[in-house]
Amino acid sequence: MSTDYEKTLGRKIAFNRKRRGLSQKEFAGLLDRSEAWVSQVERGVRRIDRMTVLEKVAEVLDLPVAELAAEAPIVASVTEHEAPGASRLRLVLSSAHSLKAILGQPESPDIPALRTDVDRAWSLTHEGNYADLAELLEGLVPRLESATRAGSDGERPGLFRLLASMYHTCSAALANMGEPEAAWIAVDRAVVAAERAGDPLLMAAGEFRLSIVFLGARHYDQAAQVSGSAADALAPLADGGEPEAIALRGALTLQRALAAGRLNHADEAYTHLREAKELADRIGDGRNDYNTEFGPTNVALHEVAVAVDLGDAGVALRAAESVDPSDLSSERQARFGIDLAKAHAQRRQIDRAVHSLSNVRELLPEMFRAKPAVRQLVADLVAMSPLPSDQLRALAGELGVQEMRTGT
Repeated sequence: MSTDYEKTLGRKIAFNRKRRGLSQKEFAGLLDRSEAWVSQVERGVRRIDRMTVLEKVAEVLDLPVAELAAEAPIVASVTEHEAPGASRLRLVLSSAHSLKAILGQPESPDIPALRTDVDRAWSLTHEGNYADLAELLEGLVPRLESATRAGSDGERPGLFRLLASMYHTCSAALANMGEPEAAWIAVDRAVVAAERAGDPLLMAAGEFRLSIVFLGARHYDQAAQVSGSAADALAPLADGGEPEAIALRGALTLQRALAAGRLNHADEAYTHLREAKELADRIGDGRNDYNTEFGPTNVALHEVAVAVDLGDAGVALRAAESVDPSDLSSERQARFGIDLAKAHAQRRQIDRAVHSLSNVRELLPEMFRAKPAVRQLVADLVAMSPLPSDQLRALAGELGVQEMRTGT
């Protein structure tokens, strides 16, 4: 490793540490290292010569390892606190439902009942009720896979649309639980089902879900590529005034903005936000095309998220003042609360950050416990606090976050 490389790596670590609102001492505590060690690494006078150490630095900074060392392999993180329903959803995806459907003798499908269950699956997903969702999908997946083989020629496209939508719910839940590999499988099946339905907009909705998976897996370049290519493909339909196409293109453009923000491409991120705002103004609030919730309010929430990712806490907090997310799903409101907590943490406003996280916990306790980003944020807040409040200690205890105090 060259001296220039060490200095470049040190500057990148220092930049992202500051973006998280952490002092060198607090960052050292999260790494179980000394403050002097952090200082030396950031100045480029100390080498990180073990992959396990680099992985820990990347985890605390919420970066892919490849961001810190281009030649280093990306290692999948393993969460110690698995969310309820995660293993059951993985098992649902692991079963040979389509093979059983082909080789079995499926009964004529009850399409209204299937549609009702798919709608319920989306409700459970937006509520963050992953345990009940897993229970529902354990029965719904084989029923829908069977129905697509048993339905008449006229029924089959609609059944494949339901199958795609159902796999979207599975992907959304798994992505929220920090299960990108399984979520990717679900999205892939959804896109295949949408193609068999002959529904290009539903295929684009699958690309939207895939971009979310890539963001959660920290594959930011891939997230930018999939959302950008799908948004560009939808341009003719959106320019023609088709509302669903406008909404999907707008939702994909918001994903492009998030990806650019995570890559620290500020100008590009804010350009995409302006494009999304123009699209949102064309269709207004009150729609939920393909469960994207795209509209002016959702754009405003993403303005906060992008500013947080860029370390612009002041911009994020000012933007948040004019946002009322109450008409959006509980899931989207919770995401906003997490972004708000991150902005307060960047400003070292610990009590306000804890208050925002407490609201998220009250709104969607299962999502609060499931998201790896929440656990990392609580760990950051504990590290920042000379004497953590009872409320922060309670959140930390619930998530299994331990206090670490490391001397120099």
